[in-house]
Amino acid sequence: MKQFFKYVFASAFGFIIAGAVLIGLFFVILFGAVSAMEGSIKSKNEVKVESNSILKIDFKNQIIDRAEKNPFQNIDLGPFQGVGNDGLNDILKAIDAAKDDDKIKGIYMNLSSFPGGLASLEEVRNALLDFKESGKWIITYGEELSQGAYYLASVSDKIYLYPQGGVQLKGLASRIMYFKEALDRLDIEVQIIRGRDNKYKSAVEPFMYDHMSDANREQMTQLLGSVWTHVIEGIAKERHLTVGELMVMTDSLQVQNSYDAVNLGLADVAKHYDEVIEELADSVDVDDIDDIEFISLMSYASTLGKVVESDEPSYKVKDKVAVVYAQGEIRSGNNGDNILGSETIAKAIREARLDSNVKAIVLRVNSPGGSALASDVIWRETALAKQVKPLIISMGDYAASGGYYISSYGDHIFAETNTITGSIGVFGMLPNTGKFLKNKLGINMDGVKTNAHSDYMSLDKPLDDFEMKTIQKGVIQIYDTFLLRVATGRGMTTKEVDAIAQGRVWTGTDALEIGLVDEIGGLNDAIAYAAKQASVESYKLEELPKQKDPFEELFASFSTEVEARYLRSKMGDNYQYVKGIQNIANMKGIQARIPFYMIENGY
Repeated sequence: MKQFFKYVFASAFGFIIAGAVLIGLFFVILFGAVSAMEGSIKSKNEVKVESNSILKIDFKNQIIDRAEKNPFQNIDLGPFQGVGNDGLNDILKAIDAAKDDDKIKGIYMNLSSFPGGLASLEEVRNALLDFKESGKWIITYGEELSQGAYYLASVSDKIYLYPQGGVQLKGLASRIMYFKEALDRLDIEVQIIRGRDNKYKSAVEPFMYDHMSDANREQMTQLLGSVWTHVIEGIAKERHLTVGELMVMTDSLQVQNSYDAVNLGLADVAKHYDEVIEELADSVDVDDIDDIEFISLMSYASTLGKVVESDEPSYKVKDKVAVVYAQGEIRSGNNGDNILGSETIAKAIREARLDSNVKAIVLRVNSPGGSALASDVIWRETALAKQVKPLIISMGDYAASGGYYISSYGDHIFAETNTITGSIGVFGMLPNTGKFLKNKLGINMDGVKTNAHSDYMSLDKPLDDFEMKTIQKGVIQIYDTFLLRVATGRGMTTKEVDAIAQGRVWTGTDALEIGLVDEIGGLNDAIAYAAKQASVESYKLEELPKQKDPFEELFASFSTEVEARYLRSKMGDNYQYVKGIQNIANMKGIQARIPFYMIENGY
């Protein structure tokens, strides 16, 4: 028996040692393969801009303020390609550089829809208008253009449509899903607490009503009207039409195909793709279409170095303007997939504040809000930063509720015309599933407690009057703090802020009129203003938070990207609702959050 155990233990020990060696060998090989692949990718990623090139824009990836660096950007990995995001900062930098690049002869856009928010759309369109000031041309082709894509295309010298395609022109609509009746049928009660007079804070309405409230109808009518008026005016100006003509086209759905669009002046010619490419060949004086030197927008962006506003070499420029990107849902902790982590952003602002070479800070906010507590943590760092150097706010697609909270202390606030902002208000929600568990599932809950309210905020029982009043008191306190933060930052009284608050959302244009923002403009405008306020003429940009190594980021986010890619491919535009449910599930504490996302299918 001893010999038996001796051989068993010897074999087991040998197996463990062999396994450890094999595992170690695997990681050595993996590390070597990744290192080799990284070197290969870096080599393949080197992009050269040829003479007589055409900058090609097609917007295949989702556009966010700043995307993570992708080491596989110029390599086709087939089904293993990431979900893909393109940074608005890179897009704007590329278009601006192309304007003065003698190798770039013009821009060719092949569009269908615009995968970004309304303010991002406006910034890209403004950059294209600026590009045209150089005298270079822009040509757009599309099989079928969504409204957002057409708004962008309207700046083009020529718009060509596939003969059997068309342009969408129908206006904007808001459709909201209400769950009250379904919850009643399930015996689920959602206990809702809103800030004082927060009648416009409609994020909670789907759980309270089965229809849109008068207050929400009022604000949505104003919001959509403001956005659509700006879009129509922009199209009218570039296409030499009147607003009245465009409104008649929209109301009567006159644009049903490409030929309608051409006849009505929305497009120039109905052409096939091959005919458009032949025209592009002529425009750059090449005999064969295969000789056209196309360079994609993001490939071109990868050839550009760090932005330096100076005639001196980069290494001689010491002064910096820091751009802190705060994008996503506001939560406590660190940044994540579309998560604006209070610890990460507070640290980035603090780093910029303490860096003596940083002469001004631009806080780029693109957030619908989130946790009130996390918002206040970030606000504290903005207050400290403002004491020692200029703090300029640049609002993206959203800077609402918690997003406005962290913006309110800026020395100067920039917003785009169609930025969604305001929503100064707070709310809390607590479901009571007790009847659902008992009546629908046959589950009864029971237990003991040491104090009168030890089971306070349990999900299987309703709040009593005292508990409800306690939460209400906390919500009102947070709302009053919110009002005070805004009043102090904007030089207003809390009464004046309350009159335009109560959870109401505003476009950038309307927010300018009521004093919530100071100027209409994009990120580049905010950066230029910050440098001027700091009295620096030569500077370089410092983008924060600092990004991780692209390979580290790739492996860290691989599972999340695969899941998101799969859901998007299967659900299309309905993917937004899955994300919405996930966001609700992750809510913690009192929320300062916008009541909706501005999403239109195919915009």
